[in-house]
Amino acid sequence: MMVTLSGLSERNEFSAVIIRTDFTDEAAWREMTAELERSSHYDGDPADSYDVVDAPELDGADTDAILAAISEPWGQLSVVFVADSTTMRADHHALLAVTTMTREDFDDDEDEDYEAMVEFGREFRTVPRGVHSIHANLELANMDFQDYSSSAHEDSEGVFRSFSSTAG
Repeated sequence: MMVTLSGLSERNEFSAVIIRTDFTDEAAWREMTAELERSSHYDGDPADSYDVVDAPELDGADTDAILAAISEPWGQLSVVFVADSTTMRADHHALLAVTTMTREDFDDDEDEDYEAMVEFGREFRTVPRGVHSIHANLELANMDFQDYSSSAHEDSEGVFRSFSSTAG
């Protein structure tokens, strides 16, 4: 089944994109978005620092299906964040961070770059307070996806939490 998401034609290019696929726990959703807003460094309304796309049709979808659904509508995003059933069930409400970059986005002579980027996979979990840092640093090319995925890989639960006590 091919799904194409819509709903971000008015997307703020500086906002993180949250794809909500699980709608089973409104209290958990509110807790997660409250943490997103508390951790925002945005000058205006913290709720404007992220855009939400409701996608119940992607409930249980794998990374390939998510990437296929977002390939057209929003131009080149570096990463999207998925609020799935794991997000809603876990105490830390960690979202799934998925790189939108595929092998096709790299030139033939850049195979090693792609392999390095996905050394720890094309996805990892991040606590809500990590979303803004990840999104901004990837969009500005200050850091690479593997910087975050390797940090998550080192965590006992496989979740990116921060690089230090002062990190975003």
